[in-house]
Amino acid sequence: MNTTEISRNAVEAYIEALSSGRIDDAKAMFAEDATWTLGGDLPMSGTWHGRKGIFEDFLGLAFGRLDASTVALKTTNLVAAGDTVVVEWTSDATTRDGGHYHQQCAGFFIVNDGLITAVREYFDTDHARRVLFAA
Repeated sequence: MNTTEISRNAVEAYIEALSSGRIDDAKAMFAEDATWTLGGDLPMSGTWHGRKGIFEDFLGLAFGRLDASTVALKTTNLVAAGDTVVVEWTSDATTRDGGHYHQQCAGFFIVNDGLITAVREYFDTDHARRVLFAA
């Protein structure tokens, strides 16, 4: 298997595990010292370090605003080249206060030795602020 195939397989395995609610399997697709960066000035913006930082702090904060049973992730595009995988996806869910969250996202995933080592995510932070973090 070449580097592109290994990278693609790792990211697809992460997406499938997360979409199926298998958090431990999703977490296992990340290197112990991985990072996840989200721009903007949301409470969840910044660079999150390590599996704990990514899954418990960053994703925990994001998913904590949503009714977990309603979260639906759908990959709309995935392109892999070497150690880089670019993914577009939609996130739909009901917020804990009954609102509707619909987000279109893009992420650059870097994979080394079959594990995700870095993610840079982009989405509409204004929508997230209005729906998830309104005062």
